[in-house]
Amino acid sequence: MTKKKKITIFTVIAVIAVILIIVLPGCFYEVKEDEYACTARFSKIIRTVDQPGLYFKLPFIDTVRAFPKKTLFYDIPPSEVLTVDKKSMTVDSYILWRIDDPLKFFQSLTQITAAESRLYDITYNAFKTKMGVLDQDDIINMNPGSERNAIYDEIKSEVMSKTDVYGIKVVDVKLKRLDLPESNEQSVYERMISERKREADKYTAEGERDAAYIKAEVDKTVNISLSDAKAQAEQIRAEGEAEYMKLIAEAYDTEDKRDFYEFQLALETLKKSFNGKDKTIILGADNPIAKALTDAEE
Repeated sequence: MTKKKKITIFTVIAVIAVILIIVLPGCFYEVKEDEYACTARFSKIIRTVDQPGLYFKLPFIDTVRAFPKKTLFYDIPPSEVLTVDKKSMTVDSYILWRIDDPLKFFQSLTQITAAESRLYDITYNAFKTKMGVLDQDDIINMNPGSERNAIYDEIKSEVMSKTDVYGIKVVDVKLKRLDLPESNEQSVYERMISERKREADKYTAEGERDAAYIKAEVDKTVNISLSDAKAQAEQIRAEGEAEYMKLIAEAYDTEDKRDFYEFQLALETLKKSFNGKDKTIILGADNPIAKALTDAEE
């Protein structure tokens, strides 16, 4: 083999090696565990892969677009909606979503940013439609939270029904904040304060009414008990005095005993009358004590 042929063969081998070095990396692509991969040839999807591994493609002809499998978070910019009573409210929400059908997603949206833009439109329209048939009082009130949750569930269902065509699965739609524009914020706060005050006055009036009823019942019971106790005491006292007089009558059953008893009572009365100093007692001549004192002096 001549020297010229050797140089030609070496050149061809070198060129082939260079081509392989340039081309081979473009013949394969890697799909990660948390990704989908769509292979397009001349703007037409020829393959969709959802399993991790190394795959072949035609270099310079096929293009591969990878999409995440994980659930994505999109913070929807705040926007204003109008209630049926023509009152404006600011809705601040977010959405959790994921790519459920990469083929549909690639054919309809292609990019994550385009998907977020479409999600914003769909979610905003769902809020606007639902809030547009409600009064502001139906949204902002003191009712149980389950009533408002039912409204949000309807909005979520509405969003889910509109995103399936894009290969998107909506996991949840959550409301972060439902604000009032500054123009009518103060009036709503005043209305809520008025409602609370009216409710407090109602409970206070009911409490005072119940308290008055209970007090009247207690006073009635106390008066009845006192009246019964007094009547019972008077009856016992009368029975005691009757028994006392009966015993006195039995003890002093003769005239001498009765005279002695009367004399004893007179002495007790005289004794009580002499309490203190410089006392003077005037007794009649026929008084038993006067007679007793006169007889004693004589």
